[in-house]
Amino acid sequence: MYKLLTASVALLISFHCLPILPHHVAHGEAAPSQNSPSMLPVTDGDAYRSSHHAFAAPVILLDVGHGGIDGGTSAQGVLEKDINLAISQKVYLLLRSKGYAVIINRLGDYALSDENRWLNSRSRHTRDLAQRKSLSEEVSTDIVVSIHANWSPRSTAHGPVVLHQKEGRSYLLAQSIQDAMNKLYGTEHGVVWGKPFYILNYVKQPAVIVETGFLSNAADRARMNDPAEQKRIAQSIANGIIYYLSVV
Repeated sequence: MYKLLTASVALLISFHCLPILPHHVAHGEAAPSQNSPSMLPVTDGDAYRSSHHAFAAPVILLDVGHGGIDGGTSAQGVLEKDINLAISQKVYLLLRSKGYAVIINRLGDYALSDENRWLNSRSRHTRDLAQRKSLSEEVSTDIVVSIHANWSPRSTAHGPVVLHQKEGRSYLLAQSIQDAMNKLYGTEHGVVWGKPFYILNYVKQPAVIVETGFLSNAADRARMNDPAEQKRIAQSIANGIIYYLSVV
């Protein structure tokens, strides 16, 4: 976890003046049964109320999709893992600036499977997913927001899509984020039940997967690859999270 904490300090320094702008995995496998080691979340120290990581405010876990050897989808040289990280970092800092307790599970370009030395599995993919799930159990997390980029064989497919668990709070969280992102993209997409996705099946807390746009669509790809537009995407995700937390 040392590199995670070191990267966190550098991130906070480099993004200290981030502006606030106006208002977007794998199929279900058997859940790993082995116990995981303790992991220290990246968040403010004074947010802790005890050595058991109990927080005074709702805790948001940002799950940054892919990383390292796992690049995710891609198009025209743009890698999903890089888009996910850039947008997630901005969501992280925007929520922190509003006083929310936030955990982010990747602050650099590495695979979370590399940090999983507790699960006896030859599958890097299984170790990666298990590591993501484990952090949500180690810390008293209230919601999990997994950030990804989409791809389609149809180049006309575009816009954000938010997937949810078959659970009421997850649906409300997904709808809140989808509404905020639809305003940004000018779309009217509805939320989708993410039935086959591991994190939506095995994370116990309300969880959603945010597909921030389609890398296979030229307009979406240009938006997601533009740092200024990444801030606007991040703000819409943060707006949706904040709205959800204000009404549940």
